Amino acid sequence: MEYIEGGVTAAKGFKASSAAAGIKYQGRTDMAMIYSDVPCVAAGTFTTNIVKAAPVKWDRQVVYESEHAQAVICNSGIANACTGVQGMAYCEATAAKAAEVLGVQKDAVLVASTGVIGMQLKMDRIEAGIDMLAPALDGSIEAGHLAAKAIMTTDTVPKEVAVTFEIGGKKVTMGGMCKGSGMIHPNMCTMLGFITTDANISKALLQEALSEDIKDTYNMVSVDGDTSTNDTVLLLANSQAGNPLIDTKNEDYKAFCEALHAVNACLCRKIAGDGEGASALFEVKIIGAETKEQAVTLSKSVVTSSLVKTAICGHDANWGRILCAMGYSGAQFDPEKVDLFFESASGKIQIMKDGVAADYSEEEATKILSEPEVTAIADIKMGDQEATAWGCDLTYDYIKINADYRS
Repeated sequence: MEYIEGGVTAAKGFKASSAAAGIKYQGRTDMAMIYSDVPCVAAGTFTTNIVKAAPVKWDRQVVYESEHAQAVICNSGIANACTGVQGMAYCEATAAKAAEVLGVQKDAVLVASTGVIGMQLKMDRIEAGIDMLAPALDGSIEAGHLAAKAIMTTDTVPKEVAVTFEIGGKKVTMGGMCKGSGMIHPNMCTMLGFITTDANISKALLQEALSEDIKDTYNMVSVDGDTSTNDTVLLLANSQAGNPLIDTKNEDYKAFCEALHAVNACLCRKIAGDGEGASALFEVKIIGAETKEQAVTLSKSVVTSSLVKTAICGHDANWGRILCAMGYSGAQFDPEKVDLFFESASGKIQIMKDGVAADYSEEEATKILSEPEVTAIADIKMGDQEATAWGCDLTYDYIKINADYRS
């Protein structure tokens, strides 16, 4: 597997475009379209929040009930969440308009929205945006990059990645883009993710691969403890690579899953590192666990702790906060056997051994914690299972961004 330049347009047969429709923002693009030259099999995973935005409900119908999907329409600025029956009417109208201009079936159009909850969409602007998007579709890397920028809200950078790998002697490509910065919490987050691949794979295994990988990627990200109404990850496969159909869990399926995990994990790190107001990506690894579930529980507890997050912001090796967060997680372990390390581009340091402070330099620890990417590694010495969670530090800017978000 090889990382390459690009995002959703990297795979054969996929195009993208962006437009400034003036939905909420002025002077910037706020709509994106992804289109496949041929119908795709589609998979999706969605928010666990009981309050689900209309696009989530629409996309669940398309993914679970339609044989194929061929286009995605996404707007930023307004979430189309908590908009009543009118919200579903917006989704249907968006899909109908896209179907008309693209010459595809309405039930082959996926829709996504992100932004302020409770505001009504302006359908005249959505439809005008689609009229701009369709003729601008392009398969270039730049078109994909501009689409990634168009779906941003409080994000500070576009997020995309692409890889190539081999299946059955054929070169297969997978690319993705996502948005997410705030209202990010495990079990899907306030994020939209769109992944495209030219692999030839059955719809059933595509869905299984995505659903399984979500557990170790998007469900392991937390910025602020809030699970959104709009979380959606869509995976489209159009079979244009020409590889033998993947319809059994063989070595080809394993290679596909490895590539999918690489794409998803990269996007997750980008989301966590761009958390609202964040100055650092904070990664938590639990190793030596007895079970995977135990490792997941512990890593999530640490990465979501406000006290730990503020310590990371202050470049403070306050290891007691980490052990405390592990202790109230609900997972059972012996605190007197825990070893704890901090690691970054500046080096690695052990700050706790067998549950008590190690002999370490505070100055060296501060240097390590001052990097833009910081990892805490806790070894609980109970087995060979492990898990990784991603988050960020908690800064003053998080409050500034969210205190006036609607304005």
